[in-house]
Amino acid sequence: MASKRIHVFYSGQVHGVGFRYTARNIAVGLGLNGWVKNLVDDRVECVCEGEEKNLKKFLDNIKGEFLGRYISDVDVRWEAETREFKSFSISF
Repeated sequence: MASKRIHVFYSGQVHGVGFRYTARNIAVGLGLNGWVKNLVDDRVECVCEGEEKNLKKFLDNIKGEFLGRYISDVDVRWEAETREFKSFSISF
């Protein structure tokens, strides 16, 4: 299956609820590379690369985790994979 990249912005009450750590754990468990970080406008930004089926699982798992109740909006942009990442990290 083809590898792709998603660039996601999560809105809602997504700061201070373990969002970044949960996103990292889900991504690592699915073999995805990229990063997640809090933004100053109270959103969380996430970039993931990997197999398309695993990226879809990532999006589903984020909503399915306890985090789903904190999310009011999700903006997902599908992009071409760049292969610039070797792991998944939390950016500060």
